[in-house]
Amino acid sequence: MSLVLRGAAALGGAPVDVLVEGEVIAAVGGRLSADAEIDARGLVLLPGLVDLHTHLREPGREDAETIATGSAAAALGGFTAVHAMANTDPVADTAEIVEQVARRGAQIGLVDVRPVGAVSHGLAGETLAEIGNMARSAAAVRVFSDDGRCVHDSRLMRRALEYVKPFGAVIAQHAQDPRLADSAACAHEGELSGRLGLPGWPSVAEESIVARDVMLAEHTGSRLHVCHVSTGGTVEVIRWAKSRGIAVTAEVTPHHLLLTCDLVAGYDPVYKVNPPLRPAEDVRALRAALADGTIDAVATDHAPHAAHDKDHAFADAAFGMLGLQTALGVVAAAMVANGLLDWAGVADRMSVRPAAIARLAGHGAAIEPGAPANLVLIDPAGAWTVDPARLASRSRNTPFAGHQLPAGVVATILRGRLTARDGAIVQAVHA
Repeated sequence: MSLVLRGAAALGGAPVDVLVEGEVIAAVGGRLSADAEIDARGLVLLPGLVDLHTHLREPGREDAETIATGSAAAALGGFTAVHAMANTDPVADTAEIVEQVARRGAQIGLVDVRPVGAVSHGLAGETLAEIGNMARSAAAVRVFSDDGRCVHDSRLMRRALEYVKPFGAVIAQHAQDPRLADSAACAHEGELSGRLGLPGWPSVAEESIVARDVMLAEHTGSRLHVCHVSTGGTVEVIRWAKSRGIAVTAEVTPHHLLLTCDLVAGYDPVYKVNPPLRPAEDVRALRAALADGTIDAVATDHAPHAAHDKDHAFADAAFGMLGLQTALGVVAAAMVANGLLDWAGVADRMSVRPAAIARLAGHGAAIEPGAPANLVLIDPAGAWTVDPARLASRSRNTPFAGHQLPAGVVATILRGRLTARDGAIVQAVHA
């Protein structure tokens, strides 16, 4: 069945009709007709969002999230593709496991679930995982990461960068020097952490690893991606590396664009995240870097946790926050409302560039005839209040509970098929 999106503002520009037939955009213009239509007047049409950094917890921690519930959250958040991190149980460090994740995502069919392969066996940071087998597998892995742990051994990081290069793949680094921010570190190191008695996590623990890794990327001629940048110092390292032509890209999370470490003062574990929330000056630096393109992408780091892992004293609680359903609204609040990005800029940072970094065909494409119909319709004036009980995730650990966000997703389309509309999943999800 054909579908016309009537009067949509493509990339925030002039209203047009967009005709979808089969899996592609058939026409863009005026007075188009189809079997069905959505009145999109006043709405913004973007390419479907792409998340480089999602924790779906399956296999192994289905009490916190499943590929089905995470896919539903993604579709409701406007995403048409997500990259599932490797820190599952068992770890996604073999071709068999990444293929299992990809198959399950395809079976559910709400978003394209792209597995991320581990860099090291068991995330132990000692020997390389089966990178070649995962890259050549049916899952065709193009992003490798030990996220949750840093590849701290310089020799192993160098070998990983060399190994992925022939596949056009990228190493996505969780930048955290374990000797500067050990397993006890849980809050930004500063006056506040000292006053609260919380083990501090210094900015230099992130910045020093990024500095090392950009030099290794230059040495190997391979691609490096920096996960969840959180400090102004890291921004400056990345800016310097890009000025030298080093193949480095970077992401920032929505929560690091909006929340500051002052929120930790109440010891609420919902604000415990890895890397930690930082001071306001870092938030300003991250926003400016996303606006000028030094930071390439927004990635959610969607990290669901069961209540029995999160509801503890701050120092003992699990790290992480939900992000898929709130990401677009948070970016609208942090970047669009103050003019730092327009909607075309949001499309670039949340779809076009993430798809390019991951070498993900069919996503992040222009809204033009012949392009894949992976799309999201947004109401730029559709303010909504976050209610954890109404989120699709199996977990409830959102830091935005009760927050009003300024823009909402009206519909998500994956290869010409509606997956979410008006806050509800269109296709049944198999739990």
